[in-house]
Amino acid sequence: MEIQGKVKMIGETQTFGSNGFRKREIVITTEEQYPQHIMVEFVQDKTDLLNSYQIGQTVKISINLRGREWVNPQGETKYFNSIQGWRIENLSDAPTGDIPPVPPTEAFEPATDLNEEDHDDLPF
Repeated sequence: MEIQGKVKMIGETQTFGSNGFRKREIVITTEEQYPQHIMVEFVQDKTDLLNSYQIGQTVKISINLRGREWVNPQGETKYFNSIQGWRIENLSDAPTGDIPPVPPTEAFEPATDLNEEDHDDLPF
């Protein structure tokens, strides 16, 4: 899955536990009628992917939805979801429609100087 939007916040890399688990969060704001602020976490070596991004850039993030089950000390089962990023692309530098428009069909003259030999140029 992919989500697109403007970078609202990029957190610092956090390290947890004795095994050195690393996590870094980014929040993007979607560009739709009702913008959403989506928090995506990058883990382990993927945290470094966020180093070259800044607030305000338009990005596309490839994500996986993750879910887990946890039983608390009282025996109640709880469920948690997370959005985990694994790739991020900068869309700010992408072309934004600067391609010149194609003139209407009326602006072209039909080719009238063709003879039978010219349009049968297939090599077989």
